[in-house]
Amino acid sequence: MEYRIERIGREDWQRLRTIRLAQLLDTPMAFGEPYEYARIQGEGNWRARTDWLNEPGRIGLVAVDDTDQWVATMLGTPSVKAETVDLIGVWVDPAHRGRDRGVADALLDAVIAWARDGGARWMLLGVHEANHRAAAFYRRRGFTYTGGETPYVLDEGARILEMRLPLEQARQPVT
Repeated sequence: MEYRIERIGREDWQRLRTIRLAQLLDTPMAFGEPYEYARIQGEGNWRARTDWLNEPGRIGLVAVDDTDQWVATMLGTPSVKAETVDLIGVWVDPAHRGRDRGVADALLDAVIAWARDGGARWMLLGVHEANHRAAAFYRRRGFTYTGGETPYVLDEGARILEMRLPLEQARQPVT
């Protein structure tokens, strides 16, 4: 299957809603938003989300399959730390996961290129301590744990672990 990487546009609020709800059902620990909360949000909320993604210094990307379905997302936003971009909203539909498919790698390559073009030197992310699949992907791509952690917003007994990637050393995916 072929995939193309596209930017989420302001007019894509309905598609963003659909994929966000799928994300929250599939991997609720990866996102700090309950499914029931997201499900009841109206058009204005979803339009505000796509507007936010299109503000300067932010990027929202999707992988689109050959049937024109959105099958993955990855977002970049300025960090509170200088010369740093936060990687958020990372998700790949289970039917499209796997190193052989390359969806997550293609999205990450695009976000890294965008971050470098914007002058960022670092990329940060938070990964739930129990999301071993995601952490393995990030480690394979060169992210390392910083030692920073915060309580998970939906369960204060769980932790979000901080990982960092120096962009000048970001490597291509290892197959």
